[in-house]
Amino acid sequence: MSHDSHSTPALFTQVDITAGTQIRPRDNQDTVDEQAGLLRSILAAQDRQNELLEELVNQFGAAQRQRSIELGQWKQANPELARGCRTAAEALSQVQVEFLGTMTREINENADALMDGDFMLNEFVDRFGPRLAHLNGVLQILAQLSSTPNPANS
Repeated sequence: MSHDSHSTPALFTQVDITAGTQIRPRDNQDTVDEQAGLLRSILAAQDRQNELLEELVNQFGAAQRQRSIELGQWKQANPELARGCRTAAEALSQVQVEFLGTMTREINENADALMDGDFMLNEFVDRFGPRLAHLNGVLQILAQLSSTPNPANS
């Protein structure tokens, strides 16, 4: 067995630990002052973060309150339509319950096939996914426009 002239680099290297400049221990007061300065900097950064978070919460809260006011005004301007939306939401909710029942039966009856084959899983998602997503979206809109007051905004 011959050795290759291009050897791999050594795993360990030598480190020169000869005396150079001597490190003197810090004065205890210098260390305390440095730590206090660092803590003040951290506290200032946290205070700024808290201010920014408060501004962010206020912005989101203001937008939510504005949407709530506008929705309340719409409901007052369209009381019959709001009641109709409530009735429609209740009816569509029953449709959703039936749809979910059908979907869960399908899953339970075909669980092995859904797990084993991409084709069956894709067919299932294509069959139920878009309908469920759209149904949930329509129900959400109808519920928001219904005449039932939101307890959080009362």
